[in-house]
Amino acid sequence: MAPERKPDKKPDKKSDNRTEERRTQRLDTPLDSRQRLLVRPSYDADAVGIFAEQFARFMGTARFLIYMTLFVLGWVGWNSLAPDQWRWDPYPFIFLTLMLSLQASYAAPLILLAQNRQELRDKVIAEQDRQANARAHADMEFLAREVASLRMAMGEVATRDFLRSELRSLLTELEEPLERRLDAAQPTRPDRGTPSPAD
Repeated sequence: MAPERKPDKKPDKKSDNRTEERRTQRLDTPLDSRQRLLVRPSYDADAVGIFAEQFARFMGTARFLIYMTLFVLGWVGWNSLAPDQWRWDPYPFIFLTLMLSLQASYAAPLILLAQNRQELRDKVIAEQDRQANARAHADMEFLAREVASLRMAMGEVATRDFLRSELRSLLTELEEPLERRLDAAQPTRPDRGTPSPAD
């Protein structure tokens, strides 16, 4: 008697999901089980990049240097020469130093951001130039092959000088006297003598 076969168990979907999760989990990657309490602010990267480029361009001008020089001279002059009750930053100018360091700490990342955007633009332009050069090179190779095939085909065509020489030789043949051509064309017969007046 044949042993009874047990019906195949259908795999449970939940157990499949668990085993799949165990396979995909890695021990070196922590689980992100916490929920975020604060929503990350969103910003337009292009707008920030455009602002950074404009700021970097402005900082690279003589106008910015003149404005900064006038600002520092005004600050130092006021805090040195004004009456004591109107001064807000006495001699060591600590507040001025803080403001200049804050300005430098914001200027450096903005300049780097502008440089990164310029580098990306340069890469895109270089890639476009490379593709244009490749197309131009392919076009030049095609034209060189076409010119070579035209030269080979022109080698088999009759030139103007050849046609002129052939026409001149035909013209000289036509200009020969008719008698000379007839004499050359008729075979020579033995002389029967002069014809009699009765003939």
